[in-house]
Amino acid sequence: MDFINLSLLAIFIPTFFVVSITPGMCMTLSLSMGMSIGLKRTLYMMYGELLGVGIVATLSVIGVATLMLQYPLVFTVLKYAGGAYLIYLGIQMWLSKGKMSLSSTAQAFNVSNKSLAFQGFITAIANPKGWAFFIALLPPFIDKDISMTSQLPILIFMILVLEFICLLIYATGGNTLRRLLQDTSNVRLINKIAGTMMMGIGVWLALT
Repeated sequence: MDFINLSLLAIFIPTFFVVSITPGMCMTLSLSMGMSIGLKRTLYMMYGELLGVGIVATLSVIGVATLMLQYPLVFTVLKYAGGAYLIYLGIQMWLSKGKMSLSSTAQAFNVSNKSLAFQGFITAIANPKGWAFFIALLPPFIDKDISMTSQLPILIFMILVLEFICLLIYATGGNTLRRLLQDTSNVRLINKIAGTMMMGIGVWLALT
């Protein structure tokens, strides 16, 4: 008995990689956090984001998302809460006096690892476009002749792997930029860049 259609999977992998690598809320957040707090701590945000993506993809396939999209109040609350928190972090970065070591950044913004994971989770699940995207894109890769319980875990696993790779690429790029700017003593500049990006993501999250 087949667990998944390999022909569909061969198309699915490059398709979702291209989609994941395209700049969006989560990728921009990963870049910004890579710049501001470094790659290691950004991993906590990624854990939360991947959990959110997994939930969104799973519920989209089984149809729950269709019902949720009919009740935008749920998304509105999540969007404004998550957006306000990101804007708050961005303001704190702007007000920073130039401390950019990993430990001092964590202390200055008072962001715990749990908070980072929660913010990644909220960013992933609070975007209605993300739900609509999975509803539109996932069904074509579902083989009706194969049990959903066998192919869905494989597809979700591949989505999370591809998403994680893309998040790492963005966070590594942000961390590299951060180190380059540190070498030239432009610490305040990196704080303002990361803070501006963070506030921009917050506004984006609230308005989409």
